[in-house]
Order: sequence, then structure tokens, then C-alpha cells
Amino acid sequence: MGDEIARKGHFYVIGVGPGAPDLMTLRAASIIRSCDVLIAPRAETSTESLALQVAAACIDRQEVIEQIYPMARDQRQTESCWARVADIVVERCQRGQSVAHLTIGDPLLYSTAGYVIDQVTGRIPADHWHVIPGVAAFQAAAAAVRRTLTRQNDRLLLMPATDINEVEAALGVCETLVLYKVGPRLKQLEALLEEHKLAAESDLVCHASQPEKETILRGLDAGCDAKVGYMSTVIVPVGRRRWADTREE
Repeated sequence: MGDEIARKGHFYVIGVGPGAPDLMTLRAASIIRSCDVLIAPRAETSTESLALQVAAACIDRQEVIEQIYPMARDQRQTESCWARVADIVVERCQRGQSVAHLTIGDPLLYSTAGYVIDQVTGRIPADHWHVIPGVAAFQAAAAAVRRTLTRQNDRLLLMPATDINEVEAALGVCETLVLYKVGPRLKQLEALLEEHKLAAESDLVCHASQPEKETILRGLDAGCDAKVGYMSTVIVPVGRRRWADTREE
């Protein structure tokens, strides 16, 4: 349990969880401790990598490479950034080192790791790279507000809140809607949920599980004057779908 050791020439994509160090999995901690090279993303607007902060207790002798990534919505610039990271990964693995890319949350959900995975696929043998899952922000947010996300045949939909029209359409095809990247669209979202009589039951969690940063707002009808950044999650309980509602014909 939690004693898997990083193997030479292997690449690990590791989710370190939403922000609380004790929500990082035992497997993730073990691989990080035993790895030769750690690559951690850092937004160009930040002074330090949150993923490194979470994993700090596991870091000692490892070589640490912080990769600053662009926040602009520029596909070419983004892909170029992570192509350089992939080159480092491939070169170090070929050298016989173990390499890990750390990412906040889960590597397969709205993560910078997704770009790296695309870039290394086919360049490293399939049995020489691995994904270590992590607790996702929406799970930590739901736990913080003690919100059951699904029962029976309920549908859970996770999406960014970047297009308010798509958010409105999503309300009609799920029982629980989870929204990432709320940021500057919070006021629009509040108005939409008020219109659909869902605001009072919706929850906002910023920086879920992160010590001294976590902010919780129960009920978006109350309004929110706090600064809502990139790491914010809104949970909208649209309704419940009983077994009888989905009976086969």
C-alpha cells in the first residue's frame, strides 16, 4: 500500500489532489519520493507552483523543473510550451531516469498534463508511462458542502462555465451540473440560476481543500462580492432522476 517505487526510464503523470497535502494518494506520494526528476507546472501569473506546494513533504533529493505555462487562450502557444516539456521527458527517460509530471487535481480533468500525454504518446513505450489519478476539485468541493452528487440513475455533467448559453442548455440534460472556470462569469451565472429557480440551492467553492484559501458560499442567490478566481467550482443540483423515470420500454 503506497509503496510502489518509480522505475528507471519510466514516466509518471501524477495528480496530487485539489490542494490539501493529505488528500494526495499514497501511491502518488511514493512515486514522487522515489523519482529522479519532477516537472511541475506554474502559471505565468503565479510566483510558485501549487502542485509543488502540495507535494513539498515528499521532495528531497529530486531534480525539480518548474514549467511556466501561458494562461492565454492560444492553442499554438500552449502546444509549443508542452512540446518542450515532452522533449525533456523523453530525453530523461531515454537517459534512464524516472520522471514525474505533477499536476493539481486529477491529470485527466482540465489538466496541463493532458497536453504532455498527447505529446509523449508514441515517443515512450506504452508500458513505460503511467497515470496516477488524484482527487478532483469537484469531489473536494462536494465534500466541503456535503453535497451528494448522484443517486440511482442521476446524470452528472462536468463542464467549464465559459459559455453561459451552453450552461443553460446543460441544465436540461443532467440532475447535477458541476461548473469549472467560473471566474468573471459568476454574475451571469447567478442571474441564469435565479431565472431557473436554482440559485438558492447551488454552491460555490473556491480553492477547495486548500489551507487558509478555501471559500464556501451556500446559495448563489445571496450574491458574492468576493474575488472568484480560476480555481472555483459551482455545484448546481438540478433535480433527481428516479428509477421509475428511466424504466426501459
